[in-house]
Amino acid sequence: MEYISTRGRASAVDFEGALLAGLAPDGGLYMPEAWPRLTVSEARRIGEMPYAKAAAEILSFFAGDAVDSALLHEMTADAYGGFADPAVAPLRKVGDDDYILELFHGPTLAFKDFAMQILGRLFDAALTRRDETLTIIVATSGDTGSAAIEALKSCARVNIVVLHPEGRVSEVQRRMMTSVIAPNVCNIAVDGSFDDCQAIVKALFADETFVRSVRLGGVNSINWARLAAQTVYYYTAWASVAGKDEPVSFVVPTGNFGDVFAGYAAKKMGLPVAKLGVAANANDILHRAISKGDYTPATVRPTASPSMDIQVASNFERLLFEAKGRDNTALRDLMEKFSDKRSMRIDDATLAAIREDFVSAAVSEEETLAEIAQHEKATGDLIDPHTAVARAAAIRLRGEGVISGKIITLSTAHPAKFPEAVEQATGRTPALPKAYSDLFDRPEEMRKAPAAADAIKSIVNDLFAKGSA
Repeated sequence: MEYISTRGRASAVDFEGALLAGLAPDGGLYMPEAWPRLTVSEARRIGEMPYAKAAAEILSFFAGDAVDSALLHEMTADAYGGFADPAVAPLRKVGDDDYILELFHGPTLAFKDFAMQILGRLFDAALTRRDETLTIIVATSGDTGSAAIEALKSCARVNIVVLHPEGRVSEVQRRMMTSVIAPNVCNIAVDGSFDDCQAIVKALFADETFVRSVRLGGVNSINWARLAAQTVYYYTAWASVAGKDEPVSFVVPTGNFGDVFAGYAAKKMGLPVAKLGVAANANDILHRAISKGDYTPATVRPTASPSMDIQVASNFERLLFEAKGRDNTALRDLMEKFSDKRSMRIDDATLAAIREDFVSAAVSEEETLAEIAQHEKATGDLIDPHTAVARAAAIRLRGEGVISGKIITLSTAHPAKFPEAVEQATGRTPALPKAYSDLFDRPEEMRKAPAAADAIKSIVNDLFAKGSA
């Protein structure tokens, strides 16, 4: 299995090469040269396996010969063996044809654990084999950072730098990152938005001298291995509710488009997926893009669902690449113009291709809080604001007849990560699991920096450049 850049000016690499590089050197994103194909019977066989075994099977299609099969099974057993629920990604029925897929039973209580736990093990194996070290830089809107730190804090060959937008993540999200004090971990609060953090990461990857000096790599959802790992729960969820070859729809709360693109990848592999619903909050660029063809960033608005407070969705480039028939010249031209103009009008043919698979809805703050309250009243359960955005979107899309049949809504975070919003909506304060009962008593350690690539580069060079302490 080889991986090519969406922009077509980088050499093809194998799975390990895509894993360690993160972003392609031409600024593009790595994609499989061809999609692995499964029959529906193969998809069901894998989807009905215990989660860790299903993960090893799916990842083997993407890894090819780059990772030994027996080692991959060991890694997935280790990665998912510590999740709090024995099903790893359990489903809850919330209506006749409606389900919630709980993706918050990992060590940092968010769906990012599904990718990060296996990535940490893949990095360790690859770097040990190569006798190399790597500096990972992460931009986070709240959950990626803590998941990456948890997965990589004990990796002897990995240093990790996490950028979060100061004051724009919940206190629980921040403390899950900044209370992990280890010599290979550096947390930086950036005076800006998540989009600023993400732009800094891209700028650093574009600096070839800097990339070499610190051996830079990435684990944001630009890293293909993350998306490969996230395709797995689409298989296990589908197999749990679908009859025979019955197609099922998924509604996903998304800001950077990675989690929902993993569902698209599963569909391209042959999983019977009817529609993929993109659920946006007030930062509705993805809804505007899919519904109107308008991909123009606006000012980021802070919301109760901060992990979705994004106006430039990196993984949308992957979908544009697919929708344009994998024409990397056309895609490169489009992205270069977008970089210059900060605006994109999606042409009719590309938009029609996108709409074959995707629908969308934007959910207001008022609707988000109302859904948290309604869900608690109907089920007795608390949901976090990101899940509420997706449930409100799913209900609306079904009501409008845009989606029918069985719908699985992805629940991406534990409600205790966003206690203020949940308490505001329901009057109940969600309790943190026992592992985090002392979270607010733990010391924190982080640096602060302006939203400037040079400022971040200086900090990283001081800490992790070759020859530094």
